[in-house]
Amino acid sequence: MNRNKTFNVLPGSKMGVLTTEYLEKVTAIARKHDIPFFKITSAQRLAIVGHTPETAEQIWQELGQKTGPRKPVGIHYIQACPGIKWCKYGRQDSLAFGEKLEKTFGDLPLPAKTKVGISGCPLNCCESYVRDIGIFGKKNGWTLVFGGNGGGCPRIGDIVAEDLNDEETLELMGKCLDFYRRNARKMERTGRLMRRIKIDTFWDEIGVRGKSRY
Repeated sequence: MNRNKTFNVLPGSKMGVLTTEYLEKVTAIARKHDIPFFKITSAQRLAIVGHTPETAEQIWQELGQKTGPRKPVGIHYIQACPGIKWCKYGRQDSLAFGEKLEKTFGDLPLPAKTKVGISGCPLNCCESYVRDIGIFGKKNGWTLVFGGNGGGCPRIGDIVAEDLNDEETLELMGKCLDFYRRNARKMERTGRLMRRIKIDTFWDEIGVRGKSRY
């Protein structure tokens, strides 16, 4: 197979949560379109690979989801672990909070793709310290991290605040994203922005004094 003539559909199950109905749809699509390859991505989405662009449009429709990439650029994906409901180590409900976060910021235009990792405990299974927005739970609430990045230019994010409830976390996250929108260059990820600016500028503009990792 010539990989330059294949196409991907990334229809996402939200935060990696699968249902029997969704799996049945995917199975039917695989058989109908003779899909040769599936892959669970690091973003907890399902890559459906090896079909024509015309078939891609059909697959999106058959899954009942929007087609194509998000426009404008914004929240690229939300990773979330099973959380307190399904994991013995969980301290907070990461899946429920992920839904709140998506409803609040899912359509917000941002300078570049923005990855979110929500971990229900300090073990950080969703790698919250190396996400643009990282959130992880402790007994007394959420810890919010900003400006992390993995990949070829890694950066451990800065702890913005700790022991937050859901509403406080969303409010403070909104301030972080507003700072990002006002100060980042086009297509500049949060990690590169935080390397470029003075950290005190960030703290002053969001109105808190967090814990810098640098």
